[in-house]
Amino acid sequence: MLPTGKLLPEDGSPMKDPERYRRLVGKLNYLTVTRPDISFAVSVLSQFMATPDTGHWNTTLRVLRYLKNSPGLGILYSDQGHYRVGAFTEEGDGRISGFSDADWAGCPISRRSTTGYCVFVGGNLVSWKIKKQHTVSRSSAESEYRAMADVTSEMIWIRRLLRELGVISDDLMRLYCDNQSAIHIARNQVFHERTKHIEVDCHLIRDQVVGTKVDPPSIQPIHIKTHFQLADILTKPLRKTQIDFICNKLGMINIYAPT
Repeated sequence: MLPTGKLLPEDGSPMKDPERYRRLVGKLNYLTVTRPDISFAVSVLSQFMATPDTGHWNTTLRVLRYLKNSPGLGILYSDQGHYRVGAFTEEGDGRISGFSDADWAGCPISRRSTTGYCVFVGGNLVSWKIKKQHTVSRSSAESEYRAMADVTSEMIWIRRLLRELGVISDDLMRLYCDNQSAIHIARNQVFHERTKHIEVDCHLIRDQVVGTKVDPPSIQPIHIKTHFQLADILTKPLRKTQIDFICNKLGMINIYAPT
């Protein structure tokens, strides 16, 4: 959909009818509720609602062509959803797992990083998010760690909700990240000078990974190869083969595909 993902404010001539662009992007944004595969593209296009130009419009048409080729694609919830997710094929008991990723300094305008995460319950996708981080990160580990903090908060909220409903066990929640440095920061109980600026996020994740005097550990951070990082589809443009692979792992099924 997005060949490079790097759209600029002046990527063409100004549109004569910018309202047309805003209406179309608004409809696409509504569609992301059930189509996480277009969340990244729509997020980028939404940044130019004030002054869209022809370059932005042409990119929007690329998204429409992609949707036209897959009108029946959507998320299917199954009691065997864990078999689709290769990272945790043994989890079919309602365990909560999350994938977090960050595109470090990916915005060509502000150089802020983009956070993307998705959360599974029993192998079924229940939550995902893409958002530009509030501050500029000085390293890829810092941006990845901020993404881990966001998905940790989401996983804790989902776990508390499911506990109230009485449908969740006390198994450790698994958090998959493809950055070894970020995982080491989460497991290290000693603060360093270079990580003081992310100390709040350190406390949030570390309390869940290491545990406290009152609460035991609740999250197990696990390193995963970039090829299997499902949150990549929310933070950067990918090849078609990688998009198809991740969509399959996210549990997205085309109801019109031949059986």
